[in-house]
Amino acid sequence: MPVFHYKARSGHGDAIEGTLDAGSTDAVAAHLMESGLTPVDIHLHVDRDNLRRGFNELFKQKVETTDLIQFSRQMYSMLRAGVPIFRAITGLASTTGNPSLKETLERVSESLESGRSLSESLARHPDVFSMFYISMVRVGETSGHTEEIFKQLAFYLDREKETRKKIKSALRYPMFVITAIAVALCIISIFVIPAFADMFRSFGAELPLPTRILMAISDFMVANWPMLLGSIIVAVIGLRMFINTEDGAYRWDRLMLKLPLTGPVVYKASLARFSHLIAMSLGAAVPLIASLTVVAHALNNRFLEERILGMRSGIEQGKALSMVAANTGIFDPLVMQMLAVGEESGTITELLKEIADYYDREVDYATERLSASIEPILTVVIGVLVLVMAMGVFLP
Repeated sequence: MPVFHYKARSGHGDAIEGTLDAGSTDAVAAHLMESGLTPVDIHLHVDRDNLRRGFNELFKQKVETTDLIQFSRQMYSMLRAGVPIFRAITGLASTTGNPSLKETLERVSESLESGRSLSESLARHPDVFSMFYISMVRVGETSGHTEEIFKQLAFYLDREKETRKKIKSALRYPMFVITAIAVALCIISIFVIPAFADMFRSFGAELPLPTRILMAISDFMVANWPMLLGSIIVAVIGLRMFINTEDGAYRWDRLMLKLPLTGPVVYKASLARFSHLIAMSLGAAVPLIASLTVVAHALNNRFLEERILGMRSGIEQGKALSMVAANTGIFDPLVMQMLAVGEESGTITELLKEIADYYDREVDYATERLSASIEPILTVVIGVLVLVMAMGVFLP
C-alpha cells in the first residue's frame, strides 16, 4: 500500500505532520477528519533513503570469485590458528577491500552476535554465497571441521575460476572477430555499396548476379534499418524473457550443451564441476542423496540438474550409483567403469576425484581444440565474404 505524507491542523490550530498508509489521498483525508484533524496538504511520500540505496545497488561493486577464494583461505588460516569464528568474520570485514563483501561480512557478524550459526548467517546472503557453499559450511559445523571445509572451498573455487578463464579465453577471439565482421558488413551495406550502386545503374546494362545481390541487400538495409534494429532489440528482449521461464531455461541450457564447437567445452566443464562438488560433499561425510540434491542446484544448468535429480530418485529406490548414472546418459563409458570399480572397492570418493581430474584434462583439451578449430573456420568465412564483395564490385 502506498505511503502518503500529510500536513494537518488540530482543533487548537497546532500544525501536525506525518505519514500514513492508505489507498488514496481521499482515504488519508477521511482518516484525518475522523481523528479530528483538518487536512492541509497530502501527497505521495518519497523515501529518499530507499531511492539512494536503490541507486547505490546499481553501481556497487560485486563480490567476485576471487574475493570468495581469498575469504575462504583467510577463514581457513584463522580458524586453524584457533581464532573464534565471530572474531575471524569481524576482522575480515574490517580488512577486505571489496565494499560489498565488507558490508556482507558486517551483517554476517551482526547475525552471529544475535545467536545464529555461521551457515544460517551466510544463508541470509544468497546473492554472495551459493547454496553449495552454505551447505558445505553447515557440514563443517556439524562435523567440527569447519576450517578444512573452508580449505576445500578455496581449492574448488580456484579451480572453477581457472576453468572459466580458459573457456572465456578460447571464446574471446572468435566473438571479437564475429562482432567485427558484423559491424563491417553493416557499414559496407549502408554506406559503401550505395555509392557504387549509383555508378553501376548509370551503365544502363544488365549487371552481374553477385552485384545485383549486393545491391538488393544494401537497398533493403538502407530502407529498413530502423525496423531491423528494432527487430534485433525485440528479439534479444524476447529471448531473455523466454530464458527466465522454467521451460525456456531448460531448453536454453540443453542447447548450450549441444552447440557445435563450444557445446563440448561447456558440457565437460559442467561434468568436471559436478565431479568436484560430489567428491567434496562425500569427503565431508554428506549423505549421497543430500549431496546430489545440493550439487544439482549448484551446476546452474537446468538440463543437467534434471538428470542429477533423476539419479537421486534412483538412489532413493535402492539402486547403485553406477546404474543410475548410466541411466542419465551424460557420462562417458570410462567414467561409468570408474564408478563401478569405486562402488565395489569402497573408494568412491577417491575415484570421483580422479573423474574430476579426468574431466579437467578433457576441458583443457577441448579448449585447445576449440581455438584450433575456430580459427580456420573464421578464415574461410572472411575469405568468402571478401570474395563476394570483390566480385560484386569489380565484375561490372
